[in-house]
Amino acid sequence: MKINLPVNNAEQTINDNSILISEANPKGIITSVNEHFISVSGYSEEALLGKNHNIVRHPDMPVEAFADLWTTLKAGKPWMGIIKNRCKNGNYYWVDAYVAPIQSNGKIIAYQSVRVKPRKVCVDRANHIYQTLKKSKKIYFYDNGIRN
Repeated sequence: MKINLPVNNAEQTINDNSILISEANPKGIITSVNEHFISVSGYSEEALLGKNHNIVRHPDMPVEAFADLWTTLKAGKPWMGIIKNRCKNGNYYWVDAYVAPIQSNGKIIAYQSVRVKPRKVCVDRANHIYQTLKKSKKIYFYDNGIRN
């Protein structure tokens, strides 16, 4: 897994009305970004276009989360989840992401990601799960919560 540095403990806040949008080709290479994504990530459009989307991957994210994302997308299905991303300056930001494959003639030609500010309860839950996974512990899901 690619380890992006630097990282620090400063959170980059996302406005309630911000929508971060990007598209990537089937190999995960960014082909378009919107101004909100540029602003929050701290990268210029030129620095993002043509780069793999993992340029914003935060090292706190477990490989299992992205394995699930890619397995789902390659099966032609959309994926939703909470993701911790890294800004260019090392700050982090949380997003509630919806990623969907774009198909033409039955073939995946691109992926579009639409991200918004997540609710704090969702971030807290995801952060707990991700920390547990990074420590290689098993997680059990119950109707009333998560236990490890």
